[in-house]
Amino acid sequence: VGESCDQFAGHDIAGQRAVGGQDEESIAAGIDGVDAETRASSAAKEREGLSFKQWAPRLQRFYSHLDFLFSPDLIVVGGGISRKAEKFLPMIDIRAEIVAAHSQLDAGDTARIFSLEPGYATPKVDVRAAVVRDGRILLVREKADGKWAMPGGWADVGDRPSETAERETQEESGFDVRAVKLLGAFDANRGVRANVFFHAVKLVFLCELLGGEARSSMETLEVGFFDFDELPPLSEQRTNQRHLDEVRAHLGDSLRPAAFD
Repeated sequence: VGESCDQFAGHDIAGQRAVGGQDEESIAAGIDGVDAETRASSAAKEREGLSFKQWAPRLQRFYSHLDFLFSPDLIVVGGGISRKAEKFLPMIDIRAEIVAAHSQLDAGDTARIFSLEPGYATPKVDVRAAVVRDGRILLVREKADGKWAMPGGWADVGDRPSETAERETQEESGFDVRAVKLLGAFDANRGVRANVFFHAVKLVFLCELLGGEARSSMETLEVGFFDFDELPPLSEQRTNQRHLDEVRAHLGDSLRPAAFD
């Protein structure tokens, strides 16, 4: 969905494609009997001096109309206003997923991502391994952002979550481990910058170190053990301070129950 609301028809949206004709006319006349551009565009916001709070109800009506007409899985908000999406998107409540185009993916890429996720929308599962040696936590430096995290990754279909923790640790760090305890089940989209497209649940397992030696991988640049009070910059969508604080608490209390959101 472009910055100009009347330019919607013909743009790609995940799930369906908007087309011209009668639906386009329905969109154009969808706000108080006048074209959507006049009432709901960012130009209208600037022209009338509206705050984001005052502008949001107009957007709500516009996006609700799009949702009704096309039942898309995803609406991508484009144009310069998308750089300020955090100021108005939280006030929009519709069935479809709605994201800002400044996520650096174009609408076609976004549609392809969602086409790989058929069926009812459910959270993805991220599994992390907490491996401690001599009071120091094992971390790997991610190629993706150059920051550090507990080894782990998305759970594979058919794998037990504990197997995922063990396999990912071996692949990313070179160490062989055995999962011995679930430390926590966390909502991965809260407390840090949320995943752009997917909701995720993060499982953190305490793992026993069995052997192996430090080795980087296709996904990691370095491997190391770190004191809990002298941590490197964290890749916070993968591992954040709350996760590490929970690991440390379990080390001091073997009877501590698993944390959860």
